[in-house]
Amino acid sequence: MASSQSFNLSIIKISSTLRFFSISSNEHSFTVSYLINKCGFSPESASRTSNYVHFETPEKPDSLIIFLENHGFSKTQINNLIKRQPKLLHSDTEKTLLPKLEFLYSIGFSRPELAKLLSDYPTLLRASLEKRIIPSFNLLRNLFQSDDKAVKSIKRFAGILVSDFEKNLLPNMNILRGIGVPETNILLQLHRKPRTLMFNPVRLEEIVEEVKRMGIDTSRKKFLDVVFAMKSMTKSTLDKKIDVYKRWGWSDQEIHEAFRRYPLCMTVSEDKIMAIMDFLVNKMGYSSTLVAKQSSVLSRSLEKRIVPRALFARELSSKGLVNDFKLSVLFDTSEKTFIRMFGDCFVKKAPELLKLYKENVEK
Repeated sequence: MASSQSFNLSIIKISSTLRFFSISSNEHSFTVSYLINKCGFSPESASRTSNYVHFETPEKPDSLIIFLENHGFSKTQINNLIKRQPKLLHSDTEKTLLPKLEFLYSIGFSRPELAKLLSDYPTLLRASLEKRIIPSFNLLRNLFQSDDKAVKSIKRFAGILVSDFEKNLLPNMNILRGIGVPETNILLQLHRKPRTLMFNPVRLEEIVEEVKRMGIDTSRKKFLDVVFAMKSMTKSTLDKKIDVYKRWGWSDQEIHEAFRRYPLCMTVSEDKIMAIMDFLVNKMGYSSTLVAKQSSVLSRSLEKRIVPRALFARELSSKGLVNDFKLSVLFDTSEKTFIRMFGDCFVKKAPELLKLYKENVEK
């Protein structure tokens, strides 16, 4: 009798287990199908995602999609958002998401701006409104003494609203204040490039010491340009770029001065440095030393700016219309200013050159 009861219990357990696997399999299959057909997932990505996001019916995920559509999100934006944060498909839209959107609208975001912001950085929708988003905004507003500047800073890097200010931003600002960087320069950096201040303060202290040894005045805006140019790469990457410049005959002093004058020359890729130097020195005949003195040229587009303008200038020179060009005037001026300075002046004397120049720019 006992043996019969034990056997029956085993049968029940096996049956329950099989039923569980059957339900799980159906649920998994439905989730995968939904992610592929409604959210634009690939089969492989949908299968992976279904390991930690699953639902048996479409009501919950549909409610998210309808909610986002009602707030002006495009299909592409919705798909991008879900692919980056699929767990949002489980969200209670009215209870957890709506208050966040309403707050962001209230501080100055338009619907199109917010749709772009959140599709690019959907992590924001999973952060606590009361514990993270609102306190972060209030701190930014107090720093800038301006709602508008705080909002613009968020538009440039939405992650600033969910970052731990006590861990990185505030210590980094204090480090810069402590070495004499003016508050206006720090806030300008935070306003224009907020992401640059969100990293390990220990690393910032190391970089600051290196830049101070270069002799750059901490009160100048250039100081922060050099600091964050160095922050953007490892020492080995910096050394490789220095080696590239040395291959073009730049001395240590010329490299040092080029970096001081225009820090972004060290953020350009090695391939781009080689391509621009080859064109200017070998094809156009400029001296390498001249380029070193105007290192800002190296951050310009070779195809869209340097080549068309250099060829245009050479043709003007060959016709005796212009005798000499400064590299800064030739490559650093805006397109509007360049056309006014050269194109408009010589349009009657050499209209074919202006036409050719514009064709080269538009290629």
